[in-house]
Amino acid sequence: MSHHRSSHWYAGSDRNAYIHRAWMRRGLPSHAFDGRPHIAIANTASDLTPCNAHLNEVAESVKQGVYEAGGIPVNIPMVSLGESLVRPTAMLWRNMAAMAAEEMLRANPVDGVVLLGGCDKTIPALLMAAASVNLPAVVLPGGPMLNGTFRGVALGCGTDVWKLSEEVRAGTLSEQEFLRSESSMIRSRGHCNTMGTASTMALVAEALGMTRPGIAGTPAADSRLLEAAHETGTLAVSMVHADRRPSDVLSRGSFQNAIVALAAIGGSTNAVLHLLAIAGRLGVELTQDDFDRVGAGVPLLVDLQPAGRFLMEDLHRAGGLLAVLREVRDLLDSEALTVTGRPLVEYLSDDVQIWDREVIRTRAQPLQPDAGIAVLYGSLAPGGAVIKPAAASPHLLSHRGRALVFDSIEDFNDRIDDPDLDVDADSVLVLRGCGPKGYPGMPEVANLPLPRKLLEQGVRDMVRICDGRMSGTAYGTVVLHVSPEAAAGGPLGLVRTGDDVVLDVATRRLDIDVAPPELAARTPAPGATDAFAKPSRGWQSLYVSTVQQANTGADLDFLIGASGDAVTRESH
Repeated sequence: MSHHRSSHWYAGSDRNAYIHRAWMRRGLPSHAFDGRPHIAIANTASDLTPCNAHLNEVAESVKQGVYEAGGIPVNIPMVSLGESLVRPTAMLWRNMAAMAAEEMLRANPVDGVVLLGGCDKTIPALLMAAASVNLPAVVLPGGPMLNGTFRGVALGCGTDVWKLSEEVRAGTLSEQEFLRSESSMIRSRGHCNTMGTASTMALVAEALGMTRPGIAGTPAADSRLLEAAHETGTLAVSMVHADRRPSDVLSRGSFQNAIVALAAIGGSTNAVLHLLAIAGRLGVELTQDDFDRVGAGVPLLVDLQPAGRFLMEDLHRAGGLLAVLREVRDLLDSEALTVTGRPLVEYLSDDVQIWDREVIRTRAQPLQPDAGIAVLYGSLAPGGAVIKPAAASPHLLSHRGRALVFDSIEDFNDRIDDPDLDVDADSVLVLRGCGPKGYPGMPEVANLPLPRKLLEQGVRDMVRICDGRMSGTAYGTVVLHVSPEAAAGGPLGLVRTGDDVVLDVATRRLDIDVAPPELAARTPAPGATDAFAKPSRGWQSLYVSTVQQANTGADLDFLIGASGDAVTRESH
């Protein structure tokens, strides 16, 4: 009989084995239980996760590949988080989705798993789960949507929402025209076609070694995605036979490669949180400082919104991630493996080429000489904060201005368009109460809309500081993930309107120009503390009481680490 894990359920003639087999005989032939690998398809398809709505079709192609390789595919629906719909924020449930996926993969008779994700939190949650349960696992990204167009030009989903909505507020675009663009933006199945978190995490999963090299970024509507799905199903079976697990693939070098890729593609700041959380499940030493140390000198090579002009369909036709990585091959860890058992660098041979040098720049002619994500420290962020210089305005990267403080997102929404607001272009907008504990869940609200009165004057960017996140599709000079957050006692809770704030990205500083004794004597503003989340039950209560800060990945303290795949007790 097979040594595979599923045999612990199906092999034998006792009552329990009988029950396990009998209830699965709804179309499965007898030889399904002869020791073949059973491959779970961890499927985040949902009509309420619009970006993943096509994954049932993709799963069918995975099944065909599993069967072809002699395995038995089993579809397992997973908690699905639709970034565009769930309130208060999908990030509140990333850890819940990861915990549920881990438990279901451990509890069921499966030998390996294909992780089917797309929308922002689905790939990170599945990777966190796979790292903790450590069954052979391979990621299959659902792919970006095709390019939409409006008024004859490409329309980037997410990024152009922020741009067009500001034009309406500035009075340069009619509301009627704005609403007309709505039906043009989402042209096909698939996740955001900008370099938002969904695109970023798909490409980062490939850089980590967790996909078949060359498939991340394949558009959702492209027939080649179904071909890749078939091949991924086949690969999952061979991974079980080889006993190749996430702990074999995900080394410190893998995370180095992910950080290099993140910088070169101009990826989302949200990847910092997700990679830290995944590393925490594996026991791989990774800190937010590694993103600055490894990524800061990496050139920005991909001209994609929000840092550039093009969209994901263009990146795919231009050569995709492998063409980008070939340009920075010398920065990659040459020993870091992929799910195929071969190192990532072996897939960067001479036949990998850039087919459009506008979309993917060469190392000699980058879009920016250094991209990456800068990690800032100082009296306003003792635990650190992050900024994405590639998406910021160069003239604001060294800036001093008076703080205009908002105690909550509701406070901000109530006052930002007040014509009498005491604000100018040099002001620094500060929003607090939006961290993991405070909101709860750390929402994508940090890319604050600018004051209407300044928009009407032609201002399009200001320094903004927040303990929350911003969408990977967003842009601007926005300082994010300020740690500790206000709700965890961070100095962000002590800032007052009128204080001078100093941002200097070159020296990695974020300071409040207030004497330390005066700052220490202050108490948090009642308007802020009153707005902090105070859940009394359920997931939110568990989350707020156990979530860690952004600088270590915002995982729950009791979910860090791994429990493996062993289950010792029977159910009947």
